[in-house]
Amino acid sequence: QVQLSESGGGLAQAGGSLRLSCAASGGTGGRYAMAWFRQASGKERDFVAAIREDGRIYYAPSAKGRFTISRGDARNTVVLQMNSLKAEDTAVYYCAADERPYEFYTDRFYDYWGPGTQVTVSS
Repeated sequence: QVQLSESGGGLAQAGGSLRLSCAASGGTGGRYAMAWFRQASGKERDFVAAIREDGRIYYAPSAKGRFTISRGDARNTVVLQMNSLKAEDTAVYYCAADERPYEFYTDRFYDYWGPGTQVTVSS
């Protein structure tokens, strides 16, 4: 069973930066595709960014140019660097992982999820 653990959420001012990290433990030891989704209060969970097993990267239009997803130093870790934050980035951010998601943008194709970390951006 794979367990995901996020860290790095918190409070930032508009225009500021935050860095989220996620580490996967357990599982088969294989390399997972990893992604970030977010859910604002009262809204559906939305795709933010994903990095495939082969390193290809995908961003939501709202994240492109401001957020950067990358692999961490340890196996099956992922980092989301968020710059130029806006109030509308306020949400709970979830890390997700799967060995081979059918679609990288869709949450239902990820089997493993972290508990989420709150990001609040004040304007």
